[in-house]
Amino acid sequence: MVDTRPHLLFLCHRIPYPPDKGDKIRSYHWWAALVERFHVHLGAFIDDPADWVHVDKLRAQCASSLFVPLPRGTALLRSLSGLWRGTALTLPYYRDVRMTRWVEVQRRTNDIGYVLVFSSAMGQYVEGGCWSRARRVVDFVDVDSDKWGQYAQTRPWPTNWVYRREALRLAWAEEGLARTFAASLFVSEPEAALFRKRVAALGQRVHAIRNGVDIAYFRPTAGCASPFPVDCEPVVFTGAMDYWANVDAVLWFIREVWPRVRAQRPRALFAIVGSRPSPALKALGCGDIVVTGRVPDVRPYLQAAAAVVAPMRVARGIQNKVLEGMAMAKPVVVTSKALEGIAAVAQRDLLLADAPGAFADAILAVLGAGDEGLGSRARRLVEREYDWAVSTQQLMALLLGSDRVAPA
Repeated sequence: MVDTRPHLLFLCHRIPYPPDKGDKIRSYHWWAALVERFHVHLGAFIDDPADWVHVDKLRAQCASSLFVPLPRGTALLRSLSGLWRGTALTLPYYRDVRMTRWVEVQRRTNDIGYVLVFSSAMGQYVEGGCWSRARRVVDFVDVDSDKWGQYAQTRPWPTNWVYRREALRLAWAEEGLARTFAASLFVSEPEAALFRKRVAALGQRVHAIRNGVDIAYFRPTAGCASPFPVDCEPVVFTGAMDYWANVDAVLWFIREVWPRVRAQRPRALFAIVGSRPSPALKALGCGDIVVTGRVPDVRPYLQAAAAVVAPMRVARGIQNKVLEGMAMAKPVVVTSKALEGIAAVAQRDLLLADAPGAFADAILAVLGAGDEGLGSRARRLVEREYDWAVSTQQLMALLLGSDRVAPA
């Protein structure tokens, strides 16, 4: 039988596997859906040496692929060229001649009718007029330029100047892509609304496709062995610990919230579960604080948690850590930033608090009174609202030419 699937170029700023952190969860589900419908030509960077073991899995299902190493030091030096070129530093960070040449080869040798760019930094490879015949869609995920603006508000000079500059230059790049591409995607309606406000003329080409949760994978499991000591009350945070917003959240929590919790619950244990923690963060692991580093499976930690926390002070898009905790039927305590884009009702499906005292009180209420149905309500919400199948159907509709996204 002749394989008549069309050819699609999929460019990712980070290898879309394994689905163990926010952006990779989304890009993995897109990749898994795309290979069923298209001949996929996948180009991606690898910034974590541990991810090279997964390359063969992806190659086996792609028509062609290129994986380029992205050492942080080299990329940072390369990004400095943006200062004298007047561009966002993010663009040269992800600019590589090997990727440029490979993309051009795919254009010349394959009848590529569709392009999906994952993150704005990868759009630079397919901006030229030679790509105008292909239907190009960019998944910005978040409004990254706004995130840099948030960072600038919390950092001293001269770092805040660099971040403000990046926010402005990256906003220009984002708008340029949106004007060139057929559709622009964001992970939540608040993100899409923020972008539409910036580029009002393109409003009908800006869409929200929310993340989902693998509810068969993240589900309560009886009899799962706990990774924690017996007779403790685990409070769990999950997330990549080389991501500044996660580090900021954890440090604020340890400094402002955790002493209040420990004063009343001496058996409480705070577990920071996530890859690549810095030496300074590892040094905090002592006694009532545990820093795990990368773990093969976060579910035992979530299953054993008395509470899951997301004390984010800087955030954009949807926090997968919140959805995963809810899917595991756990009481989740969040700040307003962590709740943005999630269709949960505060104090019904999860607990919301921003001030240190209120955040501590919410945790203490859970530890003292137990779940009282909070976790089961959270699980039901995720089952009802966050199905990956719906999201991938919406993506396919946009890629194949629809001008609108059907409501979830």
